[in-house]
This record gives sequence, C-alpha cells and structure tokens, in this order.
Amino acid sequence: MELSHFKRKKRIDRSGTSHYREDVTSAAAVFAQTTLSHDERWQAVLARDRRYDGAFVYAVRSTGIYCRPSCASRRPRPSQVTFYAIPEVAERAGYRACRRCHPATANGADPAVALVRDACRALDAGHKPAVTPRLARAFKRVLGITPREYAAARRIARFKQELKRRKHVSPALYEAGYGSSSRVYEHTHEQLGMTPARYARGGAGIGIAYVTVPTSLGRLLVAASERGVCRVALGDDAAALEADLLTEFPAARVVQDKSGTLHGWVSSILAYLDGREPDLDLPLDIRATAFQRRVWQELQRIPFGKTRTYADVARRIGRPTATRAVARACATNPVALVIPCHRVVRGDGELGGYRWGVERKEMLLERERNVEGGA
Repeated sequence: MELSHFKRKKRIDRSGTSHYREDVTSAAAVFAQTTLSHDERWQAVLARDRRYDGAFVYAVRSTGIYCRPSCASRRPRPSQVTFYAIPEVAERAGYRACRRCHPATANGADPAVALVRDACRALDAGHKPAVTPRLARAFKRVLGITPREYAAARRIARFKQELKRRKHVSPALYEAGYGSSSRVYEHTHEQLGMTPARYARGGAGIGIAYVTVPTSLGRLLVAASERGVCRVALGDDAAALEADLLTEFPAARVVQDKSGTLHGWVSSILAYLDGREPDLDLPLDIRATAFQRRVWQELQRIPFGKTRTYADVARRIGRPTATRAVARACATNPVALVIPCHRVVRGDGELGGYRWGVERKEMLLERERNVEGGA
C-alpha cells in the first residue's frame, strides 16, 4: 500500500505490535480520524500496518470482536467490518476486545484522542469529569457527539445490561443511575422501541416473520412485526442474516414466513432493485433515538438517483456540526433500501461506508443513475 500521507521515512520497531521507537510518529498523530477514508482504513487493515494502531479500531460483526489495524488474525470480509475512532465506542456498540492484539492498549499520539479516551473511561465508571471547552471540542471532533450525549448513551447501555441480568425494572434503573421510574420510561422508550419491561424479557411476546430471497446483490432478508417492516438486510449468507435478526431479541417469536404474508413488501423491494419501483413506501416498525429518526426521515426525502453528502444531511436537520453523528445514524439503519442510506456520500466525492458493503452501495447508486438516465 502506498502511504502518501507520510512525508518522511518512518522507522518501525519490529519487536512487537505495541512498541514504537521514540522518534517514530504514528498515523494517529499525523492526521485526524476524519481525514481517513473508509478505503484508507481498510487498506491499513489489509496491510496490517502498525503505523495506524491507535488511529482507529475495526470491529467484525460476525465475531463480535474489535481489533487494532495490525492484528494478525484472519482478515474478515469487508461487508462485515465497521470502523470506530476509539475502543470505548466499539465496546459501547457491543464488541469485545481481541485477546490476540489487545486493541485497547494501543496508544495513539493524537492528544485529543487520549483526552477523549480518558473521559470515556471516567464516564463508563460512573464519574463526572469536568467538561471543559477543550474536552467538548475533542469529543465533537473524535466522536461527533458531546460528553453529555455519550454519558446518556452509556446509561442506556447499562440499563439494558441490568435489565437482562436482573429481569426486573426497579433494581435495574437505580443500578444504571436513574433517579425514578418516570425518567427511565421517558428516556428509554425511543431507544428500546418498547417498554423496558418487555425489553428485559428479550422481546418476549413480539412476533416477527422473515424471509430471505436471492438477488443480484446477494441474499436479501425482509422481516416484519404486526406493525410493519423491522429489518431489511443484504448479505452473502442467509444464515448470517438470520443470526443477526435473532441477536437483539432472543425471546421474540421469530419465524420464517411460509404463508406469503411478506410477499407484497418483498415484491416491492425486488421491483426497486430491478428499477421498476423508484419509491419504497412501506410501513416501518423500527427503534430509533430522536436524532436517528430525524436523520432517517431526511434520507427518505433524497430523490431516486440523487445523492447528498453527510454534511448536507446534517445541515438539513438543523445540526450542521453533526456530520459524523449523521454518518453513524446511516451505519445503524436497520432497513436497507427503504431508508436509502446508500444515497449519502462523503463531501470529497468518495462513497463512504455502507453497512452492507461498499460494493453494494456503488452498484445501487449506479443502477439508480442508469434508471434515471433512461427515463
């Protein structure tokens, strides 16, 4: 890989993945996380380039593990990889640190990253570090959110963990730091998509039907509850798609649709992929934070065959400095195609990431342009 970012020759200590010579400048110090494109990060992973250790980590959905770029483990499929700025955010998303490369111990030289990591560790431990203007700016640059938003997300995560462990709402909410049951019901319903008690039972009582069908982009999974479509996913393997569906709510009644209940919705999505249905207007039953919902609604306003940049979307929802948070909302979109996150690209013209594989994103955009050009 040609590393044009480095203007002087770097001398790397080959004795181990976490040891650098004192006179070596790591990639984390040379440029900020926002300057690294998806392709550059992926190339660093392919090359197992130790200069990028501390600049980011990558997580693999199929294993639930995150690693440093230089990890010697088997390379995953690109469609299974998600990149994170710091290990704490990967762990917040539910990933475990690799026991082979110990990514949480990689020390980048970017002082903003170090400052944010220290604050995240304090917040994770239940402490309240002083939020100085410097810390607030570092959080926005590295993570795209404020320290307060990070703390709120961690509290929700702790609450969910306690619910699954204790199976009762009252002890879980106080253990997570909430002062009353009214506060927890007020703030968690939009993020859990159901009452806390039902979430504690692993989604017990919810019925979900699903079907997987072959397409030119790989396997397509469509799942729906009685209220609407709750998952549309693309992948290479039907079993992996089904496993992802079962992960969040293991106690839900998840069954394969053999009665044709989903036929109409599946037909609409297939018609879209064939260029015969430019607008997918399907009823949805999805969980979202208020911010995610605003982003996803804005994505549905992007015309067929057109694109917007992440910055464009941020401005349109009234959060012009939340570009990276918009990108994360796109990455967590549970219903591919119906919410067309593939129509959002980077400001420099690069495609950016895509939850179901950048190759699929490129093919979808090309198809839409061809349909529009032939109209």
